[in-house]
Amino acid sequence: MKEAIRKLRAMINDSRRIAFLGGAGVSTESGIPDFRSQDGHFAAIRAFGETPEVLLSHSFFLQHPETFYAYYRSSLLVTDVQPNRAHYALAQLEKMGKLTAIITQNVDGLHQKAGSENVFELHGSIYRNRCMQCGKAYGPETIAQGTGVPRCTCGGIIKPEVVLYEEGLDPDVLEGAAAHIMRADMLIVGGTSLAVYPAAGLIDYYEGDRLVLINKSKTPYDYRADLVLHDSIGVVLHAALELKEGEYEA
Repeated sequence: MKEAIRKLRAMINDSRRIAFLGGAGVSTESGIPDFRSQDGHFAAIRAFGETPEVLLSHSFFLQHPETFYAYYRSSLLVTDVQPNRAHYALAQLEKMGKLTAIITQNVDGLHQKAGSENVFELHGSIYRNRCMQCGKAYGPETIAQGTGVPRCTCGGIIKPEVVLYEEGLDPDVLEGAAAHIMRADMLIVGGTSLAVYPAAGLIDYYEGDRLVLINKSKTPYDYRADLVLHDSIGVVLHAALELKEGEYEA
């Protein structure tokens, strides 16, 4: 493991344009569950008697907004957590002028809370909510502090700007993410099983020779990587940047 960390550190030092593609595993150290583990979001969804593909679909949201919001408030709408070592390490890489973009599948806003500025949120954010009728914007507190189906002053239903099943990704976000990956001389992929598309397909835009995969479990793309580390992304990045505990939080 120490040799792999040294190799990662050398690759970072030799790179000028690093892009990062991350998933749920980036936020688990902050206490946010992933999706597929025993205590993850999918297990919570099944407690409602539905499959993830159904409860988190656009059509279900329209037909059963009460049930959707009961789950959403209990599981996805989490605003009282703090960034962890992975978020702060990536923010530090950006401050160093090394990291050009973070492409995340998460909707928790923790990268921005850690100080990162150029973040492409593929699946949207719990911090952005909009009336489906008039388009008025609302913060997450409007949903968190209410009960039932949140409604705008005009009477329309307020919808979180998170990408549900049956909805497409924002083409501008997708195009920007792909452009950064194409221009990168190093791509770090972390905290994701690379099982969700089209997000996982973004890795195909990278044509360089510094592809690093950091994930606790194996991924379908391990064989293509120039370096694979099966460990916590927070631990790995913290060690690779030789950060001292807490210094990045100042």
